[in-house]
Amino acid sequence: MTIQQSEVGRPQVRTAVRRKTWRLKGKRTLLALLLMGIILAPFLWMVIMSLRPALDAFELTLLFTPTLDAYRALIAGNFLEPFGNSLMVSLLSTFFSLLLGVPAAWVLTRWRFRARRYVALWILVTRMAPPIAFTIPFFLAWRWLGLQDTIIGLAIVYLTFNLAIVIWLMQTFFSAVPVALEEAAWMDGCPLWRSFWLVSLPLVKPGLAATAILCFIFSWNDFFYALILTRTNAVTAPVAIVNFLQYEGWEWSKIAASGTLVMLPVVAFTLLVRRYLVHGLTAGGVKD
Repeated sequence: MTIQQSEVGRPQVRTAVRRKTWRLKGKRTLLALLLMGIILAPFLWMVIMSLRPALDAFELTLLFTPTLDAYRALIAGNFLEPFGNSLMVSLLSTFFSLLLGVPAAWVLTRWRFRARRYVALWILVTRMAPPIAFTIPFFLAWRWLGLQDTIIGLAIVYLTFNLAIVIWLMQTFFSAVPVALEEAAWMDGCPLWRSFWLVSLPLVKPGLAATAILCFIFSWNDFFYALILTRTNAVTAPVAIVNFLQYEGWEWSKIAASGTLVMLPVVAFTLLVRRYLVHGLTAGGVKD
């Protein structure tokens, strides 16, 4: 009789456990949606403002007739040139940062020498100092070298700071690649650097994607160095947005439209490599 009662009570217990699990999942989902709404609210507000008429930019109502006048004004104006400058500078900086930083990270991971830790620390120090500490040296050196107000000059500045990110992130990924794979390639007659390109590098593709998007974001969003080291020829999009803040008044519709356009490439690249980006940021957080 006791066995029968226990067997009858099992479905009830299971139902109670399922209901509790569903309630817990529902609360987590609501909390996640709430946090997502809070985080996305400023971006959605900016997009909505860019679609409003200029005279109704600060209206609180959601019922309005969308217009693309602000975007047409940006296209008709000179905003596409700074937008292209930002894209070119960010791509160049990201490419050369990976080209120089990835082999350096592999060397610091594989080769054992006394100053290895100190070299890694010196590289990290370049990201610790505030940007304003390097402003005057960069400004004077770039003016003497003729690199001021040039895309190449600005890309080199971003390169010097992105290298630390590339080296430190890629060291984590190369450490996860077994050395035995490279040693097997050496035993088969594969040269040292060829084993790097054919064995180690393909295994750290998630790290390359994550590191590339981080370098691109840091270069794309920079305002300080672009403001100091550019004048007319290499002005980037973040600096061009400031031109809409005039003494006669602030052109809020154009500011919102340009901010939306500047945000789109970063969002698109992040969505494309979001899985690799999360893996790259969390790499090394769990020890095997």
